[in-house]
Amino acid sequence: MSWQDLIETGADRRILPWIGGSVRHDSQVWALQHRPREHGWYRFELKGRKALSWQVELPDNEVLKDRQRGYLVGNRLVPDGVEVSTDPANIAASAERVYLLADDLDRFARVVAGRAWDEGPLVFVEEDFPLGPETDVLHAFEDRFDSLQTVAGVTPGLEAAWRMEVWRRAEADKRRAELAEQLRLEAEAVLLEARRREIRNTLGDGAGRRELALQDFEAGARAALTVAGAEYLSHRKAGRRNEYIVKYRLAGSRYECTCDRALHIIDAGICLQDHDTGVKGDTRFTLESLPAVVREADRTGKLVVWRHG
Repeated sequence: MSWQDLIETGADRRILPWIGGSVRHDSQVWALQHRPREHGWYRFELKGRKALSWQVELPDNEVLKDRQRGYLVGNRLVPDGVEVSTDPANIAASAERVYLLADDLDRFARVVAGRAWDEGPLVFVEEDFPLGPETDVLHAFEDRFDSLQTVAGVTPGLEAAWRMEVWRRAEADKRRAELAEQLRLEAEAVLLEARRREIRNTLGDGAGRRELALQDFEAGARAALTVAGAEYLSHRKAGRRNEYIVKYRLAGSRYECTCDRALHIIDAGICLQDHDTGVKGDTRFTLESLPAVVREADRTGKLVVWRHG
């Protein structure tokens, strides 16, 4: 664009990240006339204090400053030099959410993030070069090592990321075992034919949606998320039998969770501990109730998202 174009239109066009609310860069703020459906990079047409229009664009990382480096734990950046704690809550408190993450980042990815304005949220810039021990730490995680004592060159940030991932996996295993026990007790308490009659009589409620999911998982998941005010995007089989990873959109962001064929949540994809969401883990948690927890955690600034289904 030339300076003559700017004079003719009276507008300024910039590629900026949008993660909700107004459009911001440095000390400037513009009100959006029409909001995009989800967070991302856009070319905004700016005039006065308004953003008149937008279109999807590739990132322009030059607008991001205050660069920080560290390791991803879900959607949080564990910065280099963080103090390693045995309590995952302390590690989470020192980690900051990163927006607009690339989809292909692996576990223990080392990344760079920056800010579009002073004290603004971190936005993903690029994947950083590994320091060396990341592959060995990944193998230690996959082999379920109790510590990283045998891995040389582990930095505080990498060890903190490893501790958080180990804790997340343990929580998922615990919920899976609790759910299996609950289902076993239900099978003993209720005759199969009686359950089928009850579900047929209540097809429009939660039980009906779960029966629908047993016959057509996509239809059941789509119905459950619609009731919760979220949008179903896709699903795929998880690593265990009769478990699915469901991707959905809520309030401009995409999330993933793992549930069984009856829509019981196994891994919510977010932290469900009291110190993060105010909601205790519950094996009765379903796909209908999960979006409300995500929405409340995001509103209070305590949303910790596990990106690894």
